[in-house]
Amino acid sequence: MVLKSPTNRLDSSVLQNKCRGRLTPHIFFQEGSRLVSQMAAPLLLLSAMLSTLPMVLCFPSPYMDHDHHDPNRTSASIRFLVVGDWGGLPNPPYMTPIEKATAHEMGKAAKHMGADFILAVGDNFYYRGVNSVRDPRFQETFERVFTAESLEHTPWYVIAGNHDHLGNVEAQIEYSRHSKRWNFRYYYYDLHFRVPHSDATLTILMLDTILLCGNSHDYLDERPRGASDSLMANQQLQWLAKQLETSRADFLLVAGHYPVWSVSDHGPTECLLDNVRPLLLKYNATAYLCGHDHNLQYLEESGVGYVVSGAGNFLDNSMKHKKSVPAHSLKFFYGQQSSLGGFAHVEVTKKDMTITFIQARGKSLYRTVLPRRTAP
Repeated sequence: MVLKSPTNRLDSSVLQNKCRGRLTPHIFFQEGSRLVSQMAAPLLLLSAMLSTLPMVLCFPSPYMDHDHHDPNRTSASIRFLVVGDWGGLPNPPYMTPIEKATAHEMGKAAKHMGADFILAVGDNFYYRGVNSVRDPRFQETFERVFTAESLEHTPWYVIAGNHDHLGNVEAQIEYSRHSKRWNFRYYYYDLHFRVPHSDATLTILMLDTILLCGNSHDYLDERPRGASDSLMANQQLQWLAKQLETSRADFLLVAGHYPVWSVSDHGPTECLLDNVRPLLLKYNATAYLCGHDHNLQYLEESGVGYVVSGAGNFLDNSMKHKKSVPAHSLKFFYGQQSSLGGFAHVEVTKKDMTITFIQARGKSLYRTVLPRRTAP
């Protein structure tokens, strides 16, 4: 695949110096161009803590990253956005304020930080997917929402979520023939890229976790019911195992809708813990990307990163399953409803992979760096 070379990037030193890319027991707030600490502004801190509990947040800088020109930027990287659960509404205006704001900020990120493509990790059309390839929702919730010039020619690589499976997923796959941006090859598929001007490679394995684990009902807090077609589920799992076993990619990602680990409303997905997590660990995957829970999370276990980017349409600050994940695995959580959503930006160079979580009000929330993979 030929990747375009965007002309600007995030200044990592600003973010890392102020936040160090990890959770901090302190909560920082931006006032003008300076940080206000607890000691300097106790009333401000108290007010903000009350509005954000039970979350632990890190606001390292205002979103001046978008306007910062780095003259030393190199084009030797792959950059992409990860957004999930962005699927609007089934009735007018067919979008939520969160989706609209997230789409706008994604446009800014693509322009100033760079985005060669977008990963859409499911729940593309609330609440029951689409009916046919001619369903007006493709226009009302997708084409007419993500309208920034910087996104106009940016390809989307799409997988289905549980709400999509309540409709016609085949129609979403077929829509790939009708849109210049929409790429949904099959229920599960692989993507392969080479980092420009290097020998480093990136592989992304796109899964249909609903076919693997079964559908679920969000409003009843229902767990996935189990695969409705066990043959198709087993075929997908065998395909995943083979892809992971034979991959020599320097960066190896797996993407699905359901989370492996999550501290929020849905919590960890038992089916994926049993069937996918062992493969991620065995074959030294770089990270697993997902949505389903309507917030932003980063967890890390045994060297594998777990990215939850499900804040594209709704927000949920629940941490009801924080005791259901491995001790000390949670590094970052954000679900503040007033933030108007968010997404993740990923940059892959020949040396490492940087993940930056961004909220739609224009702040970079958290950053972490994962090393180049050593194939098993």
